[in-house]
Amino acid sequence: MNEVIVIGGGQSGLAAARAAREHGLTPVVLEAGPEPAGSWPHYYDSLTLFSPAGYSGAPDAPFPGDPERYPTRDEVAAYLRAYAAGLDVEIRTGTRVTAVTADPDGGFLVRTTAGETLPTRGVVAASGSFGNPRLPRLPGQDGFTGRVTHAARYREPGPYAGQRVVVVGAGNSAVQIGYELAGLAQVTLATRRPIAFVPQRQDGRDLHYWLRRTGFDDLPPEWLARLGAGTLVLDTGDYRAAFADGRLDRRPLFTAFDGEHVVWPDGGREKVDTVLFATGYRPHLNYLEPLGALADGLPWHAGGISGTHPGLVYTGLEFQRSFSSNTLRGVHRDARYVVAALAAHVREAGRLVA
Repeated sequence: MNEVIVIGGGQSGLAAARAAREHGLTPVVLEAGPEPAGSWPHYYDSLTLFSPAGYSGAPDAPFPGDPERYPTRDEVAAYLRAYAAGLDVEIRTGTRVTAVTADPDGGFLVRTTAGETLPTRGVVAASGSFGNPRLPRLPGQDGFTGRVTHAARYREPGPYAGQRVVVVGAGNSAVQIGYELAGLAQVTLATRRPIAFVPQRQDGRDLHYWLRRTGFDDLPPEWLARLGAGTLVLDTGDYRAAFADGRLDRRPLFTAFDGEHVVWPDGGREKVDTVLFATGYRPHLNYLEPLGALADGLPWHAGGISGTHPGLVYTGLEFQRSFSSNTLRGVHRDARYVVAALAAHVREAGRLVA
């Protein structure tokens, strides 16, 4: 029987595998994709990290290069490949998990598309959310004659040249994609609330220096709610300038689709070629449905430790334990926390079987 199976070989799964090794466990990592780089190779071409390299690496593996630079998508993917190669753990790529069920003899049974059934005492669900984009449904959407897409499928602006594009969302990705598209298309950001810009650098230092210095990065989710900490857009000044000079504009979210049009809150109708939802993602955990560990697709957990099944833990959930939980800079702290609990469970289960 396997001690621990980690489902997902991206940043969250690799952090969990490292933590498992630190606790003397032998993890097996199952990655659906062709390489242990998670979703990073599939993001849009121009994506850069919103945190500098010096704040983006694992504690035991600093990000290479100038610590003040903002690594690109491809640099992050290369970093994760190198990190995985140095872990000394078994990583099975091209292995997609279809279901996790309870093992009548104790522990879990992990089933894959290849027909394998792998018994294990512990499971780390680290499959991220990129495979489960959140796509809102608005009245008339099925009859819209333009294109509806999601940021998960966006790569570069060329296919949108000359179009009328509405980007739905008020986060970093929405603004970054909208800004890029505005060079070739007429773009509006449609949002429920005004965009909350935060200077990328303050007093000569990147914002992430101040997040760490003040302890904001480590605040638990309940404190973030009290502070009203919602989605913040980091800006060097370029984004706000684009809105100020008319290259981009922002309007309240439209209320419906109508044929080739969208209907704005004031009742006005406008022909639109593409609506691109940059509306985030939900945890991609459908393989846990047979186990009964989810409610409406979301896990029952406290800080990443399952509230339904001892021996099941999570890494990479948004606001799992803090503001930075599902980021390169924060996931390692969460991984060590949940794997410590998992290691105690695995050892106790082993003693009971013996």
